Amino acid sequence: MNLMQSKCRHNGICYLCGFMNPSLKVAFHTLGCKLNFAETSTIARQLTDNGCQRVDYSDFADIYVINTCSVTESADRECQTWVNRALHSNPEAHVVIIGCYAQLKPEKIASIPGVSLVLGATEKFNVANYIHHLKEKIDAQVFSCDIATHHTFVSSYSSGDRTRVFLKVQDGCDYICTYCTIPQARGKSRSDSIENVLHQTETIAAQGAKEIVLTGVNLGDFGKENPDDKHQQDFLDLVRALDHQPLQMRYRISSIEPNLLKDEIIEYVSRSEKFMPHFHIPLQSGSDEVLKLMRRRYLTGLYTSRIQKIKELMPHACIGVDVITGFPGETEEEFLKTYNYLREADISYLHVFTYSERANTAAADMQGKVPLKERKKRTQMLRILSEKKLRYFYAQQENKIMNVLFESDNKNGWMHGFTENYVKVKTPFNPDLINTIVPCRLLKADHYNEMPCEILSLQTA
Repeated sequence: MNLMQSKCRHNGICYLCGFMNPSLKVAFHTLGCKLNFAETSTIARQLTDNGCQRVDYSDFADIYVINTCSVTESADRECQTWVNRALHSNPEAHVVIIGCYAQLKPEKIASIPGVSLVLGATEKFNVANYIHHLKEKIDAQVFSCDIATHHTFVSSYSSGDRTRVFLKVQDGCDYICTYCTIPQARGKSRSDSIENVLHQTETIAAQGAKEIVLTGVNLGDFGKENPDDKHQQDFLDLVRALDHQPLQMRYRISSIEPNLLKDEIIEYVSRSEKFMPHFHIPLQSGSDEVLKLMRRRYLTGLYTSRIQKIKELMPHACIGVDVITGFPGETEEEFLKTYNYLREADISYLHVFTYSERANTAAADMQGKVPLKERKKRTQMLRILSEKKLRYFYAQQENKIMNVLFESDNKNGWMHGFTENYVKVKTPFNPDLINTIVPCRLLKADHYNEMPCEILSLQTA
């Protein structure tokens, strides 16, 4: 049902006619990954295009939409927290839960006081068609699907709140890592077509964006438009097509599996002026024994070769790493293998996750569980190491001239931006710099791991 099919004098949801008035105020909150941000923005545009008014989550709204994540146990608890915040702003509001947690645990979410609607993987992009069911505060309605039948791909991109745009080009995953629930929440791997990706980038460029981050659940598996199909094209084909497109745009590759980050991709990025020298490559463990328990599709030898190839061709490249601490079977000895591997590796920063048991995963039933206190201790050790790695990487960038894309924030008189190789830069706020790319000389990093800079020219790079 199109939200504009019926108008009436009533505010919000009309309890008499069952249709939505265009004055309806809707607020959104996103938990989790860049992919979720892209999807939230797309759903919000669907509603605002139909006449709804988007407001901040902290404001009074008629409907609050929470896009959930379920990678960790804390993400589950966060869902409850944000429901409570919505009801604090408006006790009579309808709360709609979508996303991965909604697909995995719909009945559990439906039992949360205040939740009105739970939409699974297929239904979340049809929020506009479900809202008219919300006529009064009754028990939550659940609309979910069998994830095995979820084969559709819905293109999405973020907008409105960031200079960089997150563009979803792939969804789902065919891997069976023993700790992960994402295949259960998002289904099998499938992708957008290259033709439509190019169309989307043109739309994004027309809106004034200067940088696009390519995102997906398993980005390197791009190329299957339907889960039952074989790869018609691959991720390198997409990179080439975007590089050849006549747009003035910077591109970043978000997280990509090391076994899918082929040398040909690294070599192509090293020659490209549009693709940035910035890679985020999940490692998860520096122990081959633990990697096997996780059912990862590589060992540390392959991971090392990827880092070496990047640094050989792009010595200034930024390399981020995902790692999990306290996985079942990770003894003190195996953890120290991870710590020492990362200490010696030529990487720039870490995203460290404390392992948490997830229902319906093989790891939940494994022997050798690590006490939670020990998991957190290991996490803290790696986060300290990450700080050292980032400081060292930033020190290597001092006095270099880089092109910085500045964002619109104004924090205590400072604005921030990012270089090609993802160094966070700051300069006194100047509205003329917002959403521009300008050459800057990088100065010594401060204790916040931000690099002040000298603006060399207000002419865009």
